[in-house]
Amino acid sequence: MTNIDYHQLKMSKYGLPSWDGLVAPTIDIGLQKEDWRVKELEIAVADALNLPKELRNLTYEKFPDNNIIIDRVSWALSEGASSGVFVRPRRGIYKVTELGKELFEQYGYKLDAKIIHSQPQYIAHQKEVKERKKAKESNALNDDTESKSEELHGTSESTVIVNEIEKQIENYNTQVADDLLNRIREAEPKFFEHLVVDLLVKMGYQGVNGNAIVTPQSHDGGIDGVINQDPLGTSTVYLQAKRYQANNIVQRPGIEQFFGALNRLHADRGVFITTSSFSKQAIQTAKSFSIVLIDGLKLTNLMLQYRVGVEVKHHFDLFTVDEDYFDSDEL
Repeated sequence: MTNIDYHQLKMSKYGLPSWDGLVAPTIDIGLQKEDWRVKELEIAVADALNLPKELRNLTYEKFPDNNIIIDRVSWALSEGASSGVFVRPRRGIYKVTELGKELFEQYGYKLDAKIIHSQPQYIAHQKEVKERKKAKESNALNDDTESKSEELHGTSESTVIVNEIEKQIENYNTQVADDLLNRIREAEPKFFEHLVVDLLVKMGYQGVNGNAIVTPQSHDGGIDGVINQDPLGTSTVYLQAKRYQANNIVQRPGIEQFFGALNRLHADRGVFITTSSFSKQAIQTAKSFSIVLIDGLKLTNLMLQYRVGVEVKHHFDLFTVDEDYFDSDEL
């Protein structure tokens, strides 16, 4: 096992390496196996630093169950995964990517946050986060406008509570949506194809007596899924599913190729779904071909709305007095 002198790493509070100072050691240790269970990798990196016992076991004062160095290795893994340095091929499993190897060979233990955050995949990921936040703020603004009349007549305590609960739930679900998108990008392409078919079925595209299939990969002809909306297949929706990282934007040629596949089938209904986004030229081309586009942000919002790949974690009941019950003459 590699032994690392933690003094040579970028340091932070508590006399411990910072999260970005730990990215390179995590790559170094990570390369010793094909892939790692996340907890095993975190412990292996922390143990390889040769920290004094009091630093290795140091926890946060307010959170005594959280080991600080393990927490920072976890942060290094998370930020590294967002930048493309690590990938999660399966649940709870991490492995170093080719980009991770290249950056480690180039910078060694000088690899830091500035380099990590300059990677195209990280920049694209941050853009997605801002767009999701912007969309949420826009919805909130619309909600505020609609509630002005309520404010003029006074806001009840229950309304204040409901608004606060909704705000917290929306923030939490935004994080879930972001995690969903990362999980999908790290899954196998075939899994994504099944996912988009499942989603459109949940959205009602299959109809009552229709059927939905994922096209065999060797014979898809540019079509990844087919949804027949009636038993005879007289109304059919064809799907194209592209599982891309955030920085791999779908360009116009991709839309044109999909249209070509639709044209060969004499089809007039196509849905192109990607985990990334579409260029302006791609969007314009899709409009002219009457192809529906679903990008990564819209995809995860639809998954939450139709409960595909997610489950309800908790349900709350907020009560109010039934005035009709107390005003009833029968009591």
